[in-house]
Amino acid sequence: MPAKRLYRLFRSLARRLALAAVAASAAGWPAAVARDHAQPRKQVGSLRLQACGRAAYCGHLERPLDPSGVIPGQISIHFEFYPHSGPAERVGTLVATAGGPGYPATESRDDYLALFRPLMSDHDVLIMDNRGTGHSGAIDCHDLQTAAKWTVESVGGCGASLGDRASLYGTAYATDDLAAVLDALRVRSIDLYGDSYGTYFEQTFAIRHPGLLRSIVLDGAYPLSGPDYAWYPSYAPAMREKFNIACARSAACASLPGNSIDHIRPALEQLRASPFHARAYDVDGRDRDFRADASQLAIVMFGSAPAFTTVRETDAAARAFAQGDRLPLLRLMAETVAAVDSRDPTADAAKWSAGLAAAVMCQDPPQIFDMRLPPAERARDRDRALADRAQSFPDTYAPFTIDEYRAMPLDYSFIDQCVAWPVSPRGAPASQVGVHPTYPDVPALVISGELDNMTTVADGAAVAGAFRRGVQVRIFNSFHVNALPHARSPCAAEIVRRFVRTLATGSIACASRVPPVRLVQRFAALSTELEPAVGLTGSAARRKDLQLVAAAVLTAGDVLARVDSNSSGHGAGLRGGAFRLIRSGARIHVSLDRVRWVNDLGVTGTIDQVRRRNGVVRATLLVSPVDGKGGRLTLTWPNGANGASVRIKGTVGGASVVAQCPAP
Repeated sequence: MPAKRLYRLFRSLARRLALAAVAASAAGWPAAVARDHAQPRKQVGSLRLQACGRAAYCGHLERPLDPSGVIPGQISIHFEFYPHSGPAERVGTLVATAGGPGYPATESRDDYLALFRPLMSDHDVLIMDNRGTGHSGAIDCHDLQTAAKWTVESVGGCGASLGDRASLYGTAYATDDLAAVLDALRVRSIDLYGDSYGTYFEQTFAIRHPGLLRSIVLDGAYPLSGPDYAWYPSYAPAMREKFNIACARSAACASLPGNSIDHIRPALEQLRASPFHARAYDVDGRDRDFRADASQLAIVMFGSAPAFTTVRETDAAARAFAQGDRLPLLRLMAETVAAVDSRDPTADAAKWSAGLAAAVMCQDPPQIFDMRLPPAERARDRDRALADRAQSFPDTYAPFTIDEYRAMPLDYSFIDQCVAWPVSPRGAPASQVGVHPTYPDVPALVISGELDNMTTVADGAAVAGAFRRGVQVRIFNSFHVNALPHARSPCAAEIVRRFVRTLATGSIACASRVPPVRLVQRFAALSTELEPAVGLTGSAARRKDLQLVAAAVLTAGDVLARVDSNSSGHGAGLRGGAFRLIRSGARIHVSLDRVRWVNDLGVTGTIDQVRRRNGVVRATLLVSPVDGKGGRLTLTWPNGANGASVRIKGTVGGASVVAQCPAP
């Protein structure tokens, strides 16, 4: 089930940032909704719902934990219902289901409401927490929930603590819960949206309850099964393609011999030959202690943690590492150590349930070993499978070995995770959808990010092909999940809304217009190693001064690349200094205090960025070279524009500066 890891990263990020666009969409509900919300209760179908904020009505539906009745017990399924806001009759019901697994959909309500808002004048919206998540009886396996690192034993212990219930949290049961909620609300047809693991849920729902679907949108999709599924064979090709595509679309990177993986390989060989203990600052300015080795580089490249920064910097950081400048790559590793730790600071299982994630992962997708075997025999079966794989397909995770891949965190490499999960009790109901399921004939839209190596373009194509009326839209230069507010472009959201309205994608030209990721050309220890900014009419700056200008621009870009991942409000410069940031509505204000991206230049000042995809970045910077006279610069550039340039004015070394250089 490949989507889990990347989805957890972006969900954690979305919670931290409280995106202004989302907040605005939630705050601006039409008056009709506000008036309706004044009613404390609302009858919908057979259920009496309670007003619960933001134009929502909340309800619970009691469901048997085991619909077959073999295992006794009930579970209360929680949902939120948003009535359409306009005076006209409802034309449909939109349902959103979350990724993970383990995340409750209501925890991401703002993202879903931002996507659906233009449709809500005549569409109701339903958001349900799957069983075992959020307010639907979240599973809390304390040791697993609070562990800094999952182990085979902690996963198995969670399963053992659930006892006979361990087999009752699979995806099929959750889809049946949704069908029961729809029936109670008297909703006969829905347009279903899901992202990441939510696409697994959607396909399961489509197979089990095809008559309830009008349309289905799968954002970041992967199939339910396929050849070699348990080995996740599309991961490595997509990971390699991700870096190679980004390099090919960057003039400086493309001008180097070979592709991006060729550029990274020398650093991998050094780490493989001589791993070492390392320390570096993460994106929140915390000092991280870790082992720098091939597997740590693997999680940077496979885990995409965070996605934008790793693509932006890994090629250049690996080249610098191979040449003796270790810090840029070590910083990426430290940032990954922080990013892959998806624990909520409060360890609240209602925000993300590690136990539910393990239950689904060990229940639904195929494994490389036979889950019907007792754990001891299962471990031997795993070892046999690994030996066979190493003999027949040693390059499954190239450029990394199978063992280097397995040494990543257990909940990111997957293939060992469920070795100790308990065997389902005899007579326990199965949670599978079948080896060769039949997909319904409903309009299906699959959105795939071109640079997503978890829910890959190839996997998305397989899902689209499973639906007779399936169509895939590839969003260029984009990552995991593209219709929600964190995406690099509004394109996918626009296509999704049009698809729901018309059951057709319409023009998808915007999908190819997302600008490439602007890669770091190189990491330099000194400003004198950099290409200078280009002096324009009126500039009296010398080459050395213009190299300092270029270093100042790259310093600002380096800090901004870390803003979206920052949760503490402060961070550290690559080679020294610190920064602080304040988010206010749609704006971000960053204060730099002697930040050093190169060793011979400290940068102090402010950066202001409008948090819009077409916003403007403005910076006022005091530059302080180690050797020489400093100066003051103002920088302006459009955020996210293809081929954007920075306009620069000011003074350095007593000389006037009027210059430009590529946006960082």
